[in-house]
Parts: sequence; structure tokens; C-alpha cells
Amino acid sequence: MPKAHISICLIISLYFSSENFTRVNSQSQGHWCIANHVMDNERLQKNIDFACSKIDCRIIMEGGSCYDPNTPLNHASVAMNLYYQAQGRHQRDCYFEGSGLITVIDPSYGCCKYQYRK
Repeated sequence: MPKAHISICLIISLYFSSENFTRVNSQSQGHWCIANHVMDNERLQKNIDFACSKIDCRIIMEGGSCYDPNTPLNHASVAMNLYYQAQGRHQRDCYFEGSGLITVIDPSYGCCKYQYRK
């Protein structure tokens, strides 16, 4: 009998707490493309060069809101996401020869707001 009581309590607890999980998930319904942190700087620079040949990357240039931190990983993530969003958020547009990752967690920080188009 104690096991049944614990199971019923667990089910009731999960039912009431699921409301909170739903609320959190409903606020983060975006998709962003970021660079895989295990990629080398050469690959990341190629991604920046490619993406920035197709879209406006002033945001990662000195003085831009996403310039800092001034690292290949940060700049590649921003540029890759700009490209991914501009192309319509298709999985193939975040591939970048296996170096792109799609995340549902908004990677924006400080003044750097990662673009998201609905």
C-alpha cells in the first residue's frame, strides 16, 4: 500500500508541476544557429567569411553590439545565426560543414541580441 500512495502522490505532483514547465517552454519557442564550440578557429573563420558574404555582419565588427567578446566562436555564432535566420531557419542552413548547432535557448547576451525571425 505505501508504494501505491507514493505513486499517486508522484502523479499528482507531476500534474501540478507540469503547468510550470509548459509556461517556461512556451516562452522559448525560437530556433537559433550557433557555432559548435569544439570547432577550430580556421573553420569558424570560414563560416564567418561565408555568412558575411551573404548577409550584413556589421553587428560583429568593432563598435557593433556583438563585437565583444572578440573571439572567432562568438563572431561565428552571430554570423551563422544571421545567415540561418535570413535563409528561413532550415536545418540545412545551419550545417556549415557540420560545425553549426541549432539551439532553442536564446543565446543573446548583454547588448548582443541574436536575431530571430518568426
